[in-house]
Amino acid sequence: MEAINALSQLSGQLADAVANGGRSLAAVHGRPHVPSTGVVWRTGVIVTTDHTLQRSEDITVTLADGQTAPAVIVGRDPATDLAVLRVEAATEAAVIAPPDSARAGSLVLALGRPDDAEAGPTASFGILSSVSGAWRTWRGGQVDRFLRPDTTVYTGFSGGSLADTEGRVIGINTTGLTRGGAITLPASTVERVVEELLTRGHVRGAYLGVGLHPVRVSEQQTGLIILSLEPEGPAAKAGLLLGDVLLKVNGGAVVDTEDVQSQLAAENIGQSLPVEILRGGRAMEIPVVPGERRHR
Repeated sequence: MEAINALSQLSGQLADAVANGGRSLAAVHGRPHVPSTGVVWRTGVIVTTDHTLQRSEDITVTLADGQTAPAVIVGRDPATDLAVLRVEAATEAAVIAPPDSARAGSLVLALGRPDDAEAGPTASFGILSSVSGAWRTWRGGQVDRFLRPDTTVYTGFSGGSLADTEGRVIGINTTGLTRGGAITLPASTVERVVEELLTRGHVRGAYLGVGLHPVRVSEQQTGLIILSLEPEGPAAKAGLLLGDVLLKVNGGAVVDTEDVQSQLAAENIGQSLPVEILRGGRAMEIPVVPGERRHR
């Protein structure tokens, strides 16, 4: 009987968590047929995933109370797969979970909002299966922690919240950054990107201005051959040439394009970085000053 009572109590707690977290969810109509989910991050400000916004105009959101309102894109950051919308409607902001609540093995809920507001929020239940340190996305986005939930992220759940057992937001779920299922962007990363998009309209990112392809240099070494150079881009200005092979950027070996992105950060913009190359069979080091890439 005690076990049954404990399960009943847990069931009720989870249902309350879904209801609590659902009050800050919106259905985002930014692509044909299937809406995505957004989270009211601040009053009048909704966060969703960039990859689910397939148009830049005529976007509407269906809020928790059932009202539909127009929304405009404030800014978007493909590097972290986040976008910020602004709505002129009464909204209830999400409650953010404490950072220490993101622990491997913790019970969590993936929350989404279907098109039919009368149905309320939808949810799946599981655990936070993996928690580790800071990482970079394949597009160079900086993420404070790696969070992988063991929950089902249904169609339309991207942009929704990963919530704790009180309905507080641990982060934003996305299927747009990995091939192995959904991950969660932690609330600290979301807050940083939201603030930058609201302030600047874009997130600063460093770039070299090169088109690259892996090439075998020797039996033990692989590099990246330069196939294209952006005219007047950072690499071209530094004197890099078509056919040069990148071996290291800022001291780190590069064997694919993701390695180059991992060596570049916003703080590198405007600062000279050492780039080791192979030119005509001869290794040399050339300083390159990364420029600022703006995603809008």
